[in-house]
Amino acid sequence: MSSVSHFANDIPKSAFSADLTQGRKSLNWNGIVPGIVLVAMITAVAFSARNVSGFALFSPMILAVVAGMIYSNVLGTPVHAKTGIAFSQKRLLRFAIVLLGFQLTLGQVVSIGAGGVGIVAATLGATFVFTITLGRLIGVDAKLAQLIAAGTSICGASAIVATNIVTDARDEDVTYAVASITLFGTVAMLGFPLLAPVLGLDQHAFGLWAGASIHEVAQVIGAGFQNGSQSGEIATVAKLTRVAMLAPMVVALGLMARRKSDRSAARPPMPWFVAAFVAVVALNSLVTVPAEVKSAMALATTIMLTMGLAAMGLQADISQLRSRGLRPLALAFSASLFIGCFSLMLVKFVG
Repeated sequence: MSSVSHFANDIPKSAFSADLTQGRKSLNWNGIVPGIVLVAMITAVAFSARNVSGFALFSPMILAVVAGMIYSNVLGTPVHAKTGIAFSQKRLLRFAIVLLGFQLTLGQVVSIGAGGVGIVAATLGATFVFTITLGRLIGVDAKLAQLIAAGTSICGASAIVATNIVTDARDEDVTYAVASITLFGTVAMLGFPLLAPVLGLDQHAFGLWAGASIHEVAQVIGAGFQNGSQSGEIATVAKLTRVAMLAPMVVALGLMARRKSDRSAARPPMPWFVAAFVAVVALNSLVTVPAEVKSAMALATTIMLTMGLAAMGLQADISQLRSRGLRPLALAFSASLFIGCFSLMLVKFVG
């Protein structure tokens, strides 16, 4: 027995740690599969539902959240699937945000001019500050207010997900923010084109307004091209410029988190996925990526974002959403109204 003990002591502890870690990784991966399969099934349902009349207005990401919520609150989420659901919600979403960089180049940003970039940046900053301030005044939880502010001012569900990696809000808060942003973004997508002639906006001005104020990329494209091809192109570039500003916004939130808590416990101000997003944008600007590759990247991004949001829906408890009350909804409405009016003012008088 002593020889066995002596032999065990001679083996480096690092070897035991490495073997144990490897075993855990293998075990965890086996536990991940059922959850990923469930998330993938809901994702497939979300993509298929867009072929149904009336659902084409919504992105598959939004449909996936709703489908996931219905599944979890009606049938219940299997315990053995929770590990894979958590993997989809965190890892896949971060990779998807990195891949968003393939949809933007610095040349596209320059194409809307310094005035256009200034309008987008000013609108984003003013909306974020307005939403956070109003949320504090009406008593909305600070983390939920940050999610609503990010979703409204930057790029909808993608921004909410990225912001939550720093703010670490509850899953129910994320779902609530996504649902409210989707509601008012859809209203804007349908209503803005009807307002264009009333407000006297030409195609360039309308595209800039839509891109600077409507929440989701899909919603911006829907509204922009409804008013003409030039309007659609300008709207898309303006919106992608907002997406590019996701990186500095997340870094700023990370710095705020470090100030408010113990420096050693706070999350780093520059999460790896933000740095990777910036690197991908730079690569996409310097290297000509084949159209087929870009198309494949865009599809992969949408699929992973949809899977991540399906996972969020699976972990959302509707009873807890109801407990939030109407204040967060009022905050999301006020933020949407503010970004629409503020950006319109800038487009009319500056753009």
